[in-house]
Amino acid sequence: MMDKNIQNDTDRFPLFHRMKNNHEINVYIKEQNRSMDAIGYTEHSFAHIGVVTERVGYILDTLGMDDHTIDLALTAAWMHDIGNIVNRENHSQSGALMAFYLLDKMGVPAEDIAPIIRAIGNHDEGNGMPVSSIAAALIIADKSDVRRSRVQCDDIGKYDIHDRVNYSVTSSRLKINQGHTAIKLKLEINTRFSEIGEYFEIFMERMLLCRKAAEFLNLEFHLIINEQTMM
Repeated sequence: MMDKNIQNDTDRFPLFHRMKNNHEINVYIKEQNRSMDAIGYTEHSFAHIGVVTERVGYILDTLGMDDHTIDLALTAAWMHDIGNIVNRENHSQSGALMAFYLLDKMGVPAEDIAPIIRAIGNHDEGNGMPVSSIAAALIIADKSDVRRSRVQCDDIGKYDIHDRVNYSVTSSRLKINQGHTAIKLKLEINTRFSEIGEYFEIFMERMLLCRKAAEFLNLEFHLIINEQTMM
């Protein structure tokens, strides 16, 4: 597995580290999560993008992608939710446009910007599709980030179904098998807080998109909840 401490590997991933230290980009990341919190959404700030970035790197590194492709993918992962600052609706498209502007302003060549904004613009369910290996990895990494610490509401009595489902997840692991034929999302859910059926009620569309993304990477996608294979 790729080292989780990828933020220190500046030699392998120079664009990612340059972008990650950009003040403007990090302001937008922080502020878009304030919007998400205000409308009752789960956490979309640095913890979320940290998980997504690590998982994108893990997927592509495990599958033997070159460092430059991974560098672009990590950059896309770090910036993928900035469009929430505009509006939650169509945030993948607005985020792609913002990423284009910010990266172009940094002098990043079009050949590198194009795959980044292609992935950002296609990462969300509804209208997103795995149009590249970077987009496919971003979809799986983003949609697999379900965990208790994403809940931003402090009052358990006010939890909606999204809060209940995320709060119920006590363990979340993403693993590619040794033969590189399948990717497994293994969840442990405390059914005291949410029934397994509620997970499917809100996440089925995301899991089906993960299946498409895995197929793009020549993998099978398996969802395992409480040691039971669901997909």
